[in-house]
Amino acid sequence: MKILDTERLSLRTITIDDAAFYYELVNDPTWLEFIGDKGIRSIDDARKAIVEGPRAMQEQRGHSLYVMERKSDGVPLGLCGLIKRDGLDDVDIGYAIRPAWFGQGYTYEAAVAVVAYARDRLRMKRLLGLTDPGNVNSIRLLQKLGLEFVELRKLPPHERPTNIYRIELRD
Repeated sequence: MKILDTERLSLRTITIDDAAFYYELVNDPTWLEFIGDKGIRSIDDARKAIVEGPRAMQEQRGHSLYVMERKSDGVPLGLCGLIKRDGLDDVDIGYAIRPAWFGQGYTYEAAVAVVAYARDRLRMKRLLGLTDPGNVNSIRLLQKLGLEFVELRKLPPHERPTNIYRIELRD
């Protein structure tokens, strides 16, 4: 299901047909370094993770991570969307893109649309952004979106130190 369009991208819900793309994304060295190992070792694991993760969140909460597809050719570039995590009161914006597409503005373009969607369509009051303290590109993106650093906290399940950013979307 299509959720959003930007100038160059369509954001849509993820399906089990995206399992090969998802498998490659979550096992990319950049993902593993900055987000962590999801333990997805096969396409079947990827299908299960899609169903139990983003698909379940979309059904339960009405939002999730979305596939960023380039409009010109339908190529899936990465993920961008909204995640409700255990242990945090607010929803956070999540994103990841394959290294082949780094530096082309796709993640920022998708993230701007997702922030507007959270504010205008879902009527969220605030939005968080989480990132590994060493992920300079992610920190820059969150700051460019207007999020401000709140704290460094260890978050479950892996208790990795995580920078938490926040933006107020409405008074």
